[in-house]
Amino acid sequence: MSGQSGHRGRRGTTGRKIGGGSGGSGESILAVHGGYRSLRSFQVAQLVYDLTVRFCERYVPRGSRTRDQMVQAARSGVQNIAEGSEASATSKKMELKLTQVARASLEELKLDYEDYLRQHGLSRWDRTHPLRQALVDAKCRSADDVAQWVVMTARELCRERVGDGPSGLGTSTGSSGSTPSTFYPELSANTGFTLSTVAGYLLDRQVQALAACFYMNLEGNLCYDRQYLPEKILSVRILDSFIFVGYAPDSH
Repeated sequence: MSGQSGHRGRRGTTGRKIGGGSGGSGESILAVHGGYRSLRSFQVAQLVYDLTVRFCERYVPRGSRTRDQMVQAARSGVQNIAEGSEASATSKKMELKLTQVARASLEELKLDYEDYLRQHGLSRWDRTHPLRQALVDAKCRSADDVAQWVVMTARELCRERVGDGPSGLGTSTGSSGSTPSTFYPELSANTGFTLSTVAGYLLDRQVQALAACFYMNLEGNLCYDRQYLPEKILSVRILDSFIFVGYAPDSH
């Protein structure tokens, strides 16, 4: 037939056709890349960034070095996830490296939130704290969602303090004369700390999956196409449960 080659284009390790014929209709030989907005790690990191900007505007003095460091660390987490995803087209090693940088940035941010709580005499929620689990269960998708959760929780804590009975959501602040705003600093800082932890957990799983694919050297390419992933990786559900869209597990 005119304009078509007599052979079928073969498929590379990304599942895309390469060498698709003389008519120039073959797809790019670059590995599948991008799509970072579908990564749950990116979504949570972006939420943490938005929250951190708001937190610093309200609770960290303008011009403070800590303020700049917190915002930059949060931004670095988001940007490096995106850049790593885009870099995967030409360098899987760079994708892994940038994802690890994102993880380190979020760990730095988490420590800043922890420092704020300690220096202001506020309690940090441990893994079993009911408010920590309540926040995760709320599945907030935006900074506005989180702000609404903080306000509602503060009101509940305030009611607890005036004698409506214990709710099991106690904090280190507040008294019988407290107003909801009394609880905002502790709730806000713990929210930033908790969501930074969630983002870090997701990135840990992402790094595991990237490293597993990379070091097993799947025909020289790292890809997300399930048909090229060993059953050993698929069986532990690293990609489906922990990296791509789906909320973080409770055990973070």
